[in-house]
Amino acid sequence: MSAAVDRTGAATAPALTVAPGDLHIWVLPRPWTHTDPAPLPVGELDDDERERAAGLLRTGDRVRYLSAHVALRRLLSAYTGLPPRALRLGRDRCPCCGGPHGRPVLLDRPRGPVPDWPHFSLSHSHQVAVVALAGATVGVDVQRVPPANAVRLCLPDLHPAEQAELAAVPGRRRPAAFARLWTRKEAYLKGLGTGLRRDLAADYLGTAAARRGGPHRPSGWSVTDVPGPPGHATAAAVRTPHHYRTVVRTLTADCLHAEDATELIADSRTRVHRVPQAAVRRPQE
Repeated sequence: MSAAVDRTGAATAPALTVAPGDLHIWVLPRPWTHTDPAPLPVGELDDDERERAAGLLRTGDRVRYLSAHVALRRLLSAYTGLPPRALRLGRDRCPCCGGPHGRPVLLDRPRGPVPDWPHFSLSHSHQVAVVALAGATVGVDVQRVPPANAVRLCLPDLHPAEQAELAAVPGRRRPAAFARLWTRKEAYLKGLGTGLRRDLAADYLGTAAARRGGPHRPSGWSVTDVPGPPGHATAAAVRTPHHYRTVVRTLTADCLHAEDATELIADSRTRVHRVPQAAVRRPQE
C-alpha cells in the first residue's frame, strides 16, 4: 500500500525516503492574504501549534502558519509512515544555554529523537513556505528580498568579510545579494539550533570562500543556495563536509486539503528539479 496511513490510522511503510547524501526541498507557494476556500485539517496539529496560530492577529499570518505546519506534518507522514496527528514534534536542547528551544526534532514515545527518521527544518516568509528533509542535521530558510533600507540597517551586524562583499555589489543588486547571504546564515544557525541567538558576525557565509585566500565557511557543513520562487531567496545547510544532491519539489495546494495526501505527495516525484552539484557548491552573487 503506497499510502502512509491505513483505514485504522496505523503506521505503514513510508511512501518516500531520503537517500544518504540527499537533501529534499519542498516549496509551498501560496497567496496567504485571506482564508483558504477549503478548510485546513487543523485537527492534525497539536495543541501548541493551534494555540500559537490562534495568537496571530492577522488572517494572512494565521493561514500561512497553519498551512506551513499542515504541510510539514503531511510531508513527515509520507517519510515516516505515521499519521500526521500521531507525529510528536519537539525541540532539541539549545547549544547556547541548554534550554528546550533548539532545532525541531521528531520524538518517539520516551521523548527522545528517533535516529532513523529524517531530520527536517521549516521556514516561511510572505508568500512561500519551505520544508527541508535530510539524513543529517539540516536547516532551511526562505526570505523575501528586502528593501534597500533594511539591508543598510542589517549590514553592520554581519561578519566583516560579508560586509565588504555586499558593499562591492552594485546598489540595485545589493538587496538580492543580501537576501541570499542572509538565508545562508539563517539556515546554518537553524541547523546549529541557536537561531539568531548566536552572534551574526561569528560565522562567515559569503562567497569569497570559493576563491583562493578567502575566509572559510563553517567546517563540517555544506551551506548552499537553493532555487526558489521569484522575489525570494532560499538556502539550506546540512551537517556534512561532502557534496550532497539537492532535489527541489513543489507541494501543491491539493496536498493540504486531500483526506489522505500521501499519494499526491509521492506523485510529486514526477515534477522533480535536480540541482547540479556545481551550482550548489559555488553560488554566485
